[in-house]
Amino acid sequence: MYKRHNGQLSLYESPEMFGGLPLNPENDWIKLGQMLPWDAIEDRYLQEQPEEKTGQPATSARMTVGALIIKSWYNISDERVTQEIAMNPYLQYFLGLTEYRYECPFDASSISRFRKRVSPELMIWVNDLVTGRPEESSAIENHDGEDHIADDENNEGTLILDATCVPQDIRFPTDASLLNEARLSAEEIIDIFHKHGLTDGKKPRTYRKKARNQYNSFSKSRKKSRKSIRKAIKQQLGYLRRDLEYIRKIVEKHPEALSFLPKRKYIRLLIIQEVYRQQNEMFQHKKHQINDRIVSLSQPWVRPIVRGKQGADVEFGAKVEMSVHNGFLRVEHLSWDAFNESTTLQDSVEKFRKAYGHYPQRVLADTIFRTRENLKYCKKHGIHMNGPKLGRRHSDEKEYKKQLRQEWLESGERGAIEREFGVGKRRYTLDCVMTRLQHTSEVTICTTVLVMNLRKKLRLLLRKILVWRLWCWICQPERSHFCFAA
Repeated sequence: MYKRHNGQLSLYESPEMFGGLPLNPENDWIKLGQMLPWDAIEDRYLQEQPEEKTGQPATSARMTVGALIIKSWYNISDERVTQEIAMNPYLQYFLGLTEYRYECPFDASSISRFRKRVSPELMIWVNDLVTGRPEESSAIENHDGEDHIADDENNEGTLILDATCVPQDIRFPTDASLLNEARLSAEEIIDIFHKHGLTDGKKPRTYRKKARNQYNSFSKSRKKSRKSIRKAIKQQLGYLRRDLEYIRKIVEKHPEALSFLPKRKYIRLLIIQEVYRQQNEMFQHKKHQINDRIVSLSQPWVRPIVRGKQGADVEFGAKVEMSVHNGFLRVEHLSWDAFNESTTLQDSVEKFRKAYGHYPQRVLADTIFRTRENLKYCKKHGIHMNGPKLGRRHSDEKEYKKQLRQEWLESGERGAIEREFGVGKRRYTLDCVMTRLQHTSEVTICTTVLVMNLRKKLRLLLRKILVWRLWCWICQPERSHFCFAA
């Protein structure tokens, strides 16, 4: 069951509002509350929610989305969010409250439920509304099914593309530590079976004390040779194999055994079976790579992302491709697998065409995007792609220097998206996502991008106000005191 928001009072409509004290209309949260299209957000939010005819009415879309924006804006914990809302009347106004409250209207645990109810697609859609990006429409699609071929004269705008890795908050994985954690989980499952009398009164011998001592001795050694690492992996593989064999025999003898496991333990059993298969295959074939490699038992969807960056050759998290158009950031593609970003360029350009009705005039991207297929695609649709031209060097030295200068200028323009990545990782949550679920992590990433664009919108609005006030001060001095007092 969902109860629609009845609408918020204006700043001066009720004398009892916020203790009778008027709020400053120049406050950022007042401007944000007026900037966001809450009615449209609520309509889109209701489309994603299931029909609930019983129970307590769900929290409004404004309060749900607003709480996530506040959390990402300050980059604070869920508990700190509720404290800030309780102390700040401007935040309460932003959430749609009509009067000041001494307590937050929800507790810290509700924020985790907000992240589960909101989808990443919704946050991307809100981001498009804020940045002025039109909705994608199929009206411009050709009815004959042929590709639309554009010219340079019809194309407009510049699309900057790049990808980055958003690290997840997990322990740095090693094969030995992962196997040790899997062994401990298997031993816990055996203990549950023994507790319910499924082991015929005799607990299987798991050698857990010996296994623990061997792993502790290995992990505390300062210098780990290849031989010692391989020995430790072999030991933990043997113990884990024994435990999984015990579990298999118990399940075969007592088919109802799995019903005694909590849902989380059952999922963990499936994960450790796959971990054993992957680690055993890598150990037998003496390799360190495998498809869909699991690096965390608590977050099995996380994959190693090889980026080759200084100080971090391998990162563990989501790989996100983003675009910059008119100075605003947008999530184009998000995946937990290490995809090749060059394969997503054409899809991003087509999304641009569906939104604006034309292709971009230029596409500025990294060298990895300059594949033969992408170059052929851009040439077909009249799109200029940055980078050196293929073929021989231009015979005219003047034209060659002009070409080099253009490449240098375009590389500087492409650096805009790198700066956005840096800001997102230094100031916001893109340096390390703390949420524990795949869905909530994706929502956190998309919300962070939305908050970055909201801050930029506020800066642009403030710049316009200052320019207008300066113009009034220069051109109309008799009215300047009214402008600055407004």
